[in-house]
Amino acid sequence: MFGLKSAYFYLVALQVTFIKFFKKLYFSTSYYNNSLNSKIPIQVFFNPNPFLLSLISPYTKKSFNLSEVSPNDFWLEKKNKQIYQYHNYLWLSTINRKTDEKHVQKIIYLWIIKYSNFKRKIWDTSTLSSRVISWMLNVDIIINNGTFEFKKIFFQNIIRQCNHIKKNFKFEKNPTKKLEVLTALILSGLVFKENEDNFNIGIKELEKFVKTHFDKDGFTLSRSANDLIFFTKYLLLCRENIKDAQKYLPEFLEDIIKKNLECIKIFQTPDNQIPLFNGNSENDLNNFEKYLDNVKISKREKKSIVGNIFIARSKNQVFYLDVGEPPSKNFSKNYQSGPLSFEYYLDGVKIITNCGFGNNISTKAELISRLTASQSTLTINDTSITKFERNKLINRVFGNSIKNSFKTKELNVQNDKRLFGCTISHNGYENNFGCIHKREIYLDHNDNKLSGVDHIIKKSDGIPIRYVFRFHLNPKLAAVKTMSGSSALIQISKNKSLIFTMKNENIEIEKGIYLGGRKILDNTCISISGNLVNKNKSFEWDIKKKI
Repeated sequence: MFGLKSAYFYLVALQVTFIKFFKKLYFSTSYYNNSLNSKIPIQVFFNPNPFLLSLISPYTKKSFNLSEVSPNDFWLEKKNKQIYQYHNYLWLSTINRKTDEKHVQKIIYLWIIKYSNFKRKIWDTSTLSSRVISWMLNVDIIINNGTFEFKKIFFQNIIRQCNHIKKNFKFEKNPTKKLEVLTALILSGLVFKENEDNFNIGIKELEKFVKTHFDKDGFTLSRSANDLIFFTKYLLLCRENIKDAQKYLPEFLEDIIKKNLECIKIFQTPDNQIPLFNGNSENDLNNFEKYLDNVKISKREKKSIVGNIFIARSKNQVFYLDVGEPPSKNFSKNYQSGPLSFEYYLDGVKIITNCGFGNNISTKAELISRLTASQSTLTINDTSITKFERNKLINRVFGNSIKNSFKTKELNVQNDKRLFGCTISHNGYENNFGCIHKREIYLDHNDNKLSGVDHIIKKSDGIPIRYVFRFHLNPKLAAVKTMSGSSALIQISKNKSLIFTMKNENIEIEKGIYLGGRKILDNTCISISGNLVNKNKSFEWDIKKKI
């Protein structure tokens, strides 16, 4: 049965699906394709920096080699099995600009002959926007020494695609695709003087986008650092091109990029990654190195909570703790149900981790990675705290959004000469099991260790529960149970190890999986389980170096 909220989203999804269906039929008509024609630019007004494409391109020199495919075979499905991956032209970031010019022109010419009218997959919003961006960032090499006829059909086709996204961008609900579209419009208005209106529209809509997708600190409302990094790349792409074109740089754009980079800098882990919360996967920040190096955050301005993630650093230790509630349904497609989950680093090595987001692996891996049991926190009766929409229609339109929520409360921060950390609780288990989970977690400056206390607080009697605390280890590490039964030895290197201890409890070493990269990895999980009926219980634990 649908709840009222789910029923509303189902009806909206149904409406959007019907609109999309009829629009695709309309887009395929000759009438619509003829409507995309407009005045063809005579020349390029501004040549963007082609090397900026590396900001958004997933390709490296090793992952793509243009010389391996003949231009005549490039768009033949029988000979090029990866053809649909290449329609976004992001591979242009890897070309040899001295030798590949003619190859690129031939490939684009054949593409225009074959795909100049709307085709569903090839004119998908994200693919089309990326293609326009890639073409415009490399417009110098594409038209260099080209014939008058080639330049004419190239300019005509790029304008047709820009007209398509300008006609339809207001119907795009996916925020990542929306930002790709706006970037393409802004670039087209910079490159072609005849299309300056695209720049004005793009800037106006971009300002609206910034106001509705970021909090006051400049973090995304989805609470996902992966989204933050994606958005920042495109905002940087817009800013750098506006500056190079010597156009007026809007104040809001400079302001949001500054805030974005500060958030990423604060989030940056000792191994130059981001912590794995709320849709995050392994994401190397090397592309941001030159931008992050220019970000100076004074001790006074350094925040301990960003994106509802609490961050504590001490000497050679750092931990990240999720102290937030789920985002609203509209922003929840990447949310992972792990309230009060944490990650811990010591001497630059990640010790405790969350599962990571499995969307780079498979839909099943993504589903598993959303569960509370996949995070380093508490589960009760093998239940995932947040339920996710299972209706395929709703998910197709809104993404895998959440159905229910919970509250976090009683956040208290302690930062003194000995301890730096906080206490926080959530009520996600209260309705079904009458329990509150409260977690205390601190970096101990004096003993150079991480210590914690977890509390299960019974708010109502009579409901038996089975609790499991999980501490997922970095897949590069291993652990063995000690003779005492209440501790585990975590091996970091040949001569270095840690001891995990939970007082008066029997721990177990389980096998788990890690989904933060592009393949499934085995990892080790330290777990503590038991049963409770009508009493509260506290669990003291710590992680410290083995002496």
